[in-house]
Amino acid sequence: MISCDVAIVGAGAAGLGAAWRLASTSRSVVLIDARDRLGGRAHTVTTREGDPIDLGCEWLHSGDVNPLVPLFESLGIEIDRTKPKWDEQDGNRGFSPEQQREFAEAFDAFEERLAEAADQGRDDAASRYFEPNGRWNALIDAVSSYYNGTEYDRVSVLDYARYVDTGVNWRVRRGYGAALSAMAGSVTCRLGVRVEAIEDRPNGLILRSAGGDLEARHVVLSVPTTVLAGGRLILPSRFDAKVEAANGLPLGLANKVFFRLREPERFSVEGHLFGRIDTAATGSYQLRPFGQPLIEGFFGGRHAAALEAEGPGAMTAFALEELRGLFGAELIRSIEPECETAWGQDPFALGSYSHALPGHAEARQVLAQQVDDRVTWAGEATHAQAFSTAHGAWETGLRAAEEILALR
Repeated sequence: MISCDVAIVGAGAAGLGAAWRLASTSRSVVLIDARDRLGGRAHTVTTREGDPIDLGCEWLHSGDVNPLVPLFESLGIEIDRTKPKWDEQDGNRGFSPEQQREFAEAFDAFEERLAEAADQGRDDAASRYFEPNGRWNALIDAVSSYYNGTEYDRVSVLDYARYVDTGVNWRVRRGYGAALSAMAGSVTCRLGVRVEAIEDRPNGLILRSAGGDLEARHVVLSVPTTVLAGGRLILPSRFDAKVEAANGLPLGLANKVFFRLREPERFSVEGHLFGRIDTAATGSYQLRPFGQPLIEGFFGGRHAAALEAEGPGAMTAFALEELRGLFGAELIRSIEPECETAWGQDPFALGSYSHALPGHAEARQVLAQQVDDRVTWAGEATHAQAFSTAHGAWETGLRAAEEILALR
């Protein structure tokens, strides 16, 4: 049986952060993941033409204070500081400048109402603070589906208010997932191994898996909330409160679809478009990211789930129809489907990133809190202010590692 000082369960950004911190110590470390790769919900692949694309997390949010930026740059990883145009509609297609101003004003007013409710300690559903019958409520909900992975009726006002974002968003030129995966260094990895149970032993813990058992003095647990809430990992009963907290922190859903352009010069570089402005069931489109001959579509929340449920190709077909409405049938003939994601059906994630349900704003603190000297808790869902982000997950991995190093 393999044994180590520290077993890290989950090789996403949080697990990699813990591994990176512990690698410079005398502790023996094993990093374990059910997938056959590192990175978790950060996953860079290459297109048929060799362009890197991120199927999962893509943006270095709060880039000006994001701890991964200087770390990546110290390793020679290129950061692209091009400002995204999420608040613009390329060519004003189907969304006039006046309408864009009205939408921005409506969104700002909505967020002011949310901030006031949070100041009063109301842990309501954020959707309660929509303007009654407001013209822009549906598009605001569409943005929530991208931002939170769900619509505002499932978002806690208090949790939403605690998120800290400087508004600076950068990208990794060769892929966020690739950059994070490089952080594992020389740590021993066991990939393709799903830990099914963690049990107490007199001097530590034993991790059960179909690939064999592993003994460890300490465990950093950095699995998605869906794994804990769904009973996919059996834990000692003293952690029942953690499972309950995970139920209040479900993963929303955000999916992507990519298209290759045969005539890229006919499209704006780094342009942005909403598919429609009168419904929450619409896509957000990035034109020619990094100048590549690609269009990237982004779908979230219930709409993303419905397209997933229709099966492979449904999201691609929907996106093509929206793009046809924006650009016309002739131009659409120069667009070729590349690939699409289905994170809700990924058996090791079952979603994209966490949000606190109304009434569950304190669940992150419960999930993060150290209960004993054997298990420390990490993952984006345990971060108080940078949840749903890779850098937030990374920071929780560092915290969990420090908690272990502080033990005697």
